[in-house]
Amino acid sequence: MMSGAHAIETKGLTKRFGKVEAVRELNLNVSAGQITGFLGRNGAGKTTTVKMLLGMTRPSAGTGTVLGRPIDDPKQNREMRRHVAYVGEDKQLYAYMTVSQLIRFTRSFYDDWRPEVELSLLKQYQLPLNRRVRALSKGMRTKLALLLAFSRRPHLLILDEPSEGLDPVSIEELLQTLVRAAGEGTTVFFSSHQIDEVERIADHICMIDHGSLILDVSLDELRQNYRRITLGFSSPPPEFKLRHIAGVEHVDTQGRQIALIANRDAESIAEHARRLGAVSVDVDSVSVRQLFLEKVKERPDALV
Repeated sequence: MMSGAHAIETKGLTKRFGKVEAVRELNLNVSAGQITGFLGRNGAGKTTTVKMLLGMTRPSAGTGTVLGRPIDDPKQNREMRRHVAYVGEDKQLYAYMTVSQLIRFTRSFYDDWRPEVELSLLKQYQLPLNRRVRALSKGMRTKLALLLAFSRRPHLLILDEPSEGLDPVSIEELLQTLVRAAGEGTTVFFSSHQIDEVERIADHICMIDHGSLILDVSLDELRQNYRRITLGFSSPPPEFKLRHIAGVEHVDTQGRQIALIANRDAESIAEHARRLGAVSVDVDSVSVRQLFLEKVKERPDALV
């Protein structure tokens, strides 16, 4: 049973490898029935987080639940994974099996297997049934892993860089499949560093950088409230005063021009800037890509 409306919850989730914190005090709340994109650069801590959620590695500190079951309880974790379909970044599969053998082997474990979906994806992905997994290309291994996940009817789909190795047509098909899965009631949580893919289909965005959560926002809120405000000054700009205006998340100064990222009240912030001497003011919407780049750029001293 899930806790409230959240399929995934973590509090202070932390993973250390020696002196390096791969994930630090992560507080996630992933809503059930939605598509949540887990964004971050390579090495940001996305895969480590996913492995802790699935019980594949133990947290150094903090707690978490997936589908209402604690992630650090082996028995509860095994029960949870019966209702979770997972596609890992490395797409590890039984290399000695043929495609057909692996599908039959996987099918035998799940009562929720959908043969009609299996047949549809076999045709769509054009997977060679008699070829051994070790002989498949990276893209074909990815498609096989996706077929094994999508042929079930899980409560939760967790995918780690699912589009890696896919061509543009296959990526488009993948995104459409994720949208359909969410439409059928499945919660989708997928990590990626491909920002455009996430922005196209996600309901919610969580950004992580150097193991820390740097943004947690719905796409609707981002589109409605977040703005980039570009200011021009005829004299040295009052950067300090601009940084402390309520709603300003980021300030980037280039000579006498300042770019602000605001998370609310953009027009009020623009008017405040005019009172501080701004001679030009431009207010524009912000894409997920722009916001991500600004967020990670302002954290150059974070640990890797």
